[in-house]
Amino acid sequence: MNHNKKILQKIVSKTKIYLAIIAILLIVICVYNPFFIVPSIIVYGLLLAYAYWTNNKRQEELTEHINNLTFSVDKVAKIALVNSPFPLVIAETNGNLIFRNTKFNQEFANIDINNYLAKILNDVKLEIKNNDRKEKIRDEIKIDKKTYKLYGDYMPLRDEYIITIYFIDDTKLVELESLFDNKDMYIGIIMIDNYEEIIQRIPDSEKPQLMAEIEKRLYNWASEYNGLILKSERESFVCIFEKQYIKEIEDKKFDILDVIKDLQPSDKMQFTLSIAISNEGNSNLEKYKTAQAALDIVLGRGGDQAVIHEEDKYTFFGGRTQELEKRTKVKARIIAHALEGLINESSKILIMGHSNSDMDCIGASMGIYRLTKHLNKSAQIVLNPKGENLKAFLSELSSDKEYENIIIEPEKAVEEMDDDTLLVVVDTNKKNYVESPEVLSKAKKIFVVDHHRRSPDYIETATLTFHEVYASSASELVTELIEYANSEPELTNLEAEALYSGIMMDTKNFTFKTGVRTFEAAAYLRKCGVDIIKVKKWFQSDLETYNKISNIIGKAELVYDSIAISIYEDEDKDSNVICAKAADELLTISNITASFVIGKSGDKVCISGRSIGDINVQVILEKLGGGGHITLAGAQVEGMDIYEVKQELINRINEYFSEQI
Repeated sequence: MNHNKKILQKIVSKTKIYLAIIAILLIVICVYNPFFIVPSIIVYGLLLAYAYWTNNKRQEELTEHINNLTFSVDKVAKIALVNSPFPLVIAETNGNLIFRNTKFNQEFANIDINNYLAKILNDVKLEIKNNDRKEKIRDEIKIDKKTYKLYGDYMPLRDEYIITIYFIDDTKLVELESLFDNKDMYIGIIMIDNYEEIIQRIPDSEKPQLMAEIEKRLYNWASEYNGLILKSERESFVCIFEKQYIKEIEDKKFDILDVIKDLQPSDKMQFTLSIAISNEGNSNLEKYKTAQAALDIVLGRGGDQAVIHEEDKYTFFGGRTQELEKRTKVKARIIAHALEGLINESSKILIMGHSNSDMDCIGASMGIYRLTKHLNKSAQIVLNPKGENLKAFLSELSSDKEYENIIIEPEKAVEEMDDDTLLVVVDTNKKNYVESPEVLSKAKKIFVVDHHRRSPDYIETATLTFHEVYASSASELVTELIEYANSEPELTNLEAEALYSGIMMDTKNFTFKTGVRTFEAAAYLRKCGVDIIKVKKWFQSDLETYNKISNIIGKAELVYDSIAISIYEDEDKDSNVICAKAADELLTISNITASFVIGKSGDKVCISGRSIGDINVQVILEKLGGGGHITLAGAQVEGMDIYEVKQELINRINEYFSEQI
């Protein structure tokens, strides 16, 4: 309508211009010849009358044409709305329905559509109320067994808004997307953890039958989920599953782990599997590579478990079997020689452990220090020398002039580092658990020696890694490196005692997680002149600390009849040490198979977990951001108080037992 008015205005404007030009010409004529004044007035009057009549006639014709055109357009629009191939509804936000086309009535004839419409209108009303107007509706809604895409606009009308909504049937597209998503491939790697150890101990006549039985069980498991398994090496397989079956595999907790463990060649031997399945990557090759990386994590956690890597997250299953000790020391010898090469190529060596260092951490550091000094290289230990757990040892260390400048604080270490500095990380593999993340991030060359189960945030930039989860302690691993160095360093009494105390601490006086190699390492250290009485004094608690531990034990509560949980409420800078000692002491009580002690550590809440082996405390505390071993683990939680952490711990223990069912 506005467009038509503009056309009419243009016509009138042009007529006025013509009349103005004629008037000017007549005036000019009359100036030169007054005789034409009267005729000019008569002629101009006739022209004005004609123009007026002509304009009125054109306006009537144009108005009639516009009315006819508007009627035709309105008629076509109404027909289009009524006969639209898409369901259409016009309504007010107060729920008043203004119009529903024929297709809408047909599409939802057998469905109570009013409830769905009420929800849509209410959502739009809320958007308007919250000043979150989108002006275009682009939502998806499921009605009965179909999925519809909503398209439409809304505009103000008096005190309400009027909404026009088209319902586009998107069911087939959604089903196609779901089908495509379910057909997405997950690629995995399956490895028999202890293949070499077991295969060497069984008769040759039984080997083919035993391997055939393992492969049969693997193939049967994969066929349950329409998966494919291909044997790549003697002890490893590649598997492929569609996404639609992964949820079912997860729900059954990778039952193939237990199926294979049931196959025991003897009472003392048991096959276990490590499985890594990944969907991370844009191609199948990338998925295979991420599966390989995930398998390294599984093997670093001791094997006998499975992991699914998807959406940049790791989900672990299993992991309840004790790590199997490897009797061969070939790897220790190879790593020792490689480490010597790294040290010789470096200008300076820095040794760093985890935060809140303990005796295993400082013992391993002292061993690396001696190896470095033996190769005529300067070395220092990055450490915050605070806390009661190292007070006795550091006091003795400071009294020996040989170790006068051995300790360096993290801030100074960052300043003195260069590209040729070798950083040796001991007793941890987690990036966020080292003494100084800044030192780690600046290091160009890194060697990691650790015995804890590998976590997803492990130090992946390490140049060389000596990671054995079967080992009792980092001190045990470092002792082996010293034993197998090309030119065996001579440990001082203090260094040997530090290594020995590290083994003692992590094995709880050679009670937990000890193997043949643990005692061999201890025997080697005894030959180096360990004073056992001095070592035991380092672990002695004063009367005040012992009373605190006794109070913690007195407050312990039992869950599942055999798991002790206690809280240390005092504000104490050494709460992590007291909690650890209390957790150890709780295990000396009969019928207690696992213990957890919770305390405050600055602005965090620390948890110390211990077990005699029946319960995997590492799996429980890993869900709270911690880690460790089956029998010894810890965690630090932020943003919660100790009682909230206690409840969260109980929830995780409940999950642990529900997963075993």
